Amino acid sequence: MCQACNLTTATAIDGDRAAAFEQRFVGALNDAAMIVMASIGHRTGLFDALSDTAPMTSIALAERAGLNERYVREWLGAMVCARIVEMDGEAGTYSLPEAHARFLTRAAAANLAVIAQFLPLVGSVEDDVVHCFRHGGGVPYSRYARFHEVMAEESGQTVLPVLETAILPLVPGLVGRLDRGIRVVDVGCGRGRALLQLAARYPRSSFAGFDLSEEAIVWARTEAKRLGLGNVTFTVRDLSDFDRTAPMAAFDLALTFDAIHDQAKPQAVLDGILRALASDGVYLAQDIKGAGRHDKDRDNPIGTLLYTISCMHCMTVSLAQGGDGLGAMWGRDKAECMFREAGFRSVEVHELEHDIQNAYYVCRP
Repeated sequence: MCQACNLTTATAIDGDRAAAFEQRFVGALNDAAMIVMASIGHRTGLFDALSDTAPMTSIALAERAGLNERYVREWLGAMVCARIVEMDGEAGTYSLPEAHARFLTRAAAANLAVIAQFLPLVGSVEDDVVHCFRHGGGVPYSRYARFHEVMAEESGQTVLPVLETAILPLVPGLVGRLDRGIRVVDVGCGRGRALLQLAARYPRSSFAGFDLSEEAIVWARTEAKRLGLGNVTFTVRDLSDFDRTAPMAAFDLALTFDAIHDQAKPQAVLDGILRALASDGVYLAQDIKGAGRHDKDRDNPIGTLLYTISCMHCMTVSLAQGGDGLGAMWGRDKAECMFREAGFRSVEVHELEHDIQNAYYVCRP
């Protein structure tokens, strides 16, 4: 075949690839807009108001949700275009199909609208992150007004419902020990919802939560007082020197939930966890299930989302503290290496059927 024919064929192939990419990217823009509006639909209660009701007008929906009708009407436009909400044009009414409500309402077991909140949240610090791209450094926790709130809501549907049925049983005999009474610490506890649940369930055990965020700790303390829990304490604590300041052999069980990769000095935190454990203690860690390599993470079903949240939050808040900037996608191999470097002699890795996002590590001194 002549060179001209080869060039024509190559141009046609390149043109098809360009057209496919353009179509994909335009679709992604629409999907990104859908996510922003889904976040608003969750926060304002619009999905809940539309669920399990007869079709209603925008006026009726606004009244039911206690919102401004003009904004509700525009939101409905986005949701109809996104094929999330259905509209009867003749009647001028809107409805949320039951199949969609199963993933978008507070009554749902897996509410994807909760996760949608992360994208507009991290998008709010885009200018800060762009500055870091150009000058280095990081974005401090104080710039993320709702992050702990959203994290607590997300863990409320991914961790708390299976904490006692799937996560704790990864350690044989642990539930029985909690019943009899042991000392438990949650390192990087956030709002402490896991500890609050455990403290209520196991009154003979004592629980302590450490976190850098004063806002999160204040919330946890207030909730513990409201629930009348006297066996749990929460402390604002910078964990970057935990390897030197952790109380010696003070706990029988250490927990971390998606927390290690956020730390300024993750190895120091892991060293401190070992220091804080009794000789027969156990460390149960949940963290992001990445490969730690871009080529291998390419097949991760939510890889793009995880790297984005890592860049816009996990990595940068660590760097803001002068930390290592480990990032959420540090990977299983790196995690196992760091656990062993801390001195854990036994490291087991588990995956749970309900959770495509995380790996679970059982580490023993």
